[in-house]
Amino acid sequence: VQLQASGGGLVQAGDSLTLSCAASGRTPSTMAWFRQAPGKEREFVAGINLSGVRKDYLDSVKGRFIMSRRNAGNTVTLQMNSLQPEDTAVYYCAAKPQAGISTSRAAYYYWGQGTLVTVSS
Repeated sequence: VQLQASGGGLVQAGDSLTLSCAASGRTPSTMAWFRQAPGKEREFVAGINLSGVRKDYLDSVKGRFIMSRRNAGNTVTLQMNSLQPEDTAVYYCAAKPQAGISTSRAAYYYWGQGTLVTVSS
């Protein structure tokens, strides 16, 4: 499985931005977004199961970020609304073949290249 992420950029506080991640090869059961801010650990942001029905979010993004899945499960998007400077980070798409959303980076086998999101105040 290869993951290709896109959609990062520079925005102002309060703006919206949508990230996309396309999976090629075998469709993974679970996909997720992680992010890593400068000097910080990589953290779970959102995850989604194969059907797109079950989702999980980091508490600080609940109500602002929406993760969706389409194209028979091969593409996920992360719609990010009301962005704040603290959302600035490199965002990574991740996937695993097993069912079950995990917030642990160790659970994910496949990783895309990061895409930088910068939110100015």
